[in-house]
Amino acid sequence: MTNACRLARRLYELDGFRKSDVAKHLGKRSDFAQLVRQAYLQHFDFSSLALDVALRHFLTHLVLSGETQERERILAEFSCRFVECNPHIFGSQDSCHMLVCGIMLLNTDLHGESDRKKMTVPEFVENLSGLNGGANFPKDLLKNIYNSIKNQPIEFVTDEADGNPALVKDKQLVQSQANPFLDVPDPTKAHEFKTGYLMRKCCLESDGRRMPLGKRGWKMFYASLRDLVLYLHKDEHGFSSGATFDDTSNVVRLHHSLAMDASDYAKRQYVFRVRAADWSEYMFQASNGHDCQDWIDVINQVAAALSAPPLPGAVGSQMKFQRPLMPATRTKLSLKDQLAQQRQTLAQTEKDLAEHREFCPEKGSRQRIIQDYVEKEAYLEFEKSRFQTYCAAIEKLISSNADPNKSLANDGYFQRTKSSPASGQVPRKLKDGSDCFETDGDKRNLSPGMMAPAAPVSHFLGHYPAKSVPALLFESRV
Repeated sequence: MTNACRLARRLYELDGFRKSDVAKHLGKRSDFAQLVRQAYLQHFDFSSLALDVALRHFLTHLVLSGETQERERILAEFSCRFVECNPHIFGSQDSCHMLVCGIMLLNTDLHGESDRKKMTVPEFVENLSGLNGGANFPKDLLKNIYNSIKNQPIEFVTDEADGNPALVKDKQLVQSQANPFLDVPDPTKAHEFKTGYLMRKCCLESDGRRMPLGKRGWKMFYASLRDLVLYLHKDEHGFSSGATFDDTSNVVRLHHSLAMDASDYAKRQYVFRVRAADWSEYMFQASNGHDCQDWIDVINQVAAALSAPPLPGAVGSQMKFQRPLMPATRTKLSLKDQLAQQRQTLAQTEKDLAEHREFCPEKGSRQRIIQDYVEKEAYLEFEKSRFQTYCAAIEKLISSNADPNKSLANDGYFQRTKSSPASGQVPRKLKDGSDCFETDGDKRNLSPGMMAPAAPVSHFLGHYPAKSVPALLFESRV
């Protein structure tokens, strides 16, 4: 028995390993890891099983964790083994793997905590059109899979917590999204970059859909930016000793996001806008102009330095424009390497935008063709602006004594640049129960403990507001 087969058997039998250890060995990018994956999957017999049933069974044996590429390698080997056991169902391993990815995304869409409109059967079928080796998957097959996932979500296993209730609760928190493709970091172990009181207004749901009227109101939160997540608490005691953050509805993921001054919004002062990777959009009101710009700078700086490279476009029709998948995992690149990657992506985006504009739809083209053209142009314009902002942010960081050979989270730059608290406004309640900042002309006093000190990075970063972004994306929708 070879070393790869011996290790695969031990991983399958959990001989000296936990379920969370399995993916660490299977997902590596090496010839030996490839042999281990192949040998590990040989312990499974998927003959006569439906694809979703086989996938559920497979995922009970390991915790599907690690980098996105590592998880992809494991699922690709699963697809290969399924086709080997059922050669009459799919024409190729790639077709099976496409459907596996579609199932994972469907599970997230139907059972994720987002309250946006769920995917329908026709939409699921349409998203997978043309991906079965250039042909379509049988509709009956896709309908059966859809109903199976809708009625019973795929469950992802975890290691036992050895009877520690606190550890169990923490694991439930970190994995509450039930999606291994979107890693939610444990907030107690994340790096904190900025805190302070903010007013929040939800403007758009994911994919740019307008937020229902009853959910758009302004509300006061104590914000804590930790890694690539903005946690919103009722007060500054949200992360106090022994407390857990179990209200994931008040979480804004900032990976691949862009913050900008909301100069077009005239109803309130000191407002900035954040567009997230899924194209949901929020407006935040800070206590004063300096704090507003500081939040913009810090969010863009953290997103630029820590966001991992995008993945290829989501599963969908080849004839329809699909935005790339934006992984929530934190990049392992240093600031120097991250800047090089951002510059390369910016150059490619500018090239794609120029090529896109060379082929405008002809007059009288179908509405869908025109709509796809407009959506792609708006997306490329936004990405161009985002990467311009990102490059400027990282360049300013490096020129301001941040270590270019380290990741931002490991550099300690924010801790070195922190100073005394800036003046601001005190949050209070109005008679109608709504929140606001206390204002006294030009004199705004900060009560002790009401607003945590923030790193004054705007002095180093300067102002680099988003430019060349079409008004279509950022026009006022309130």
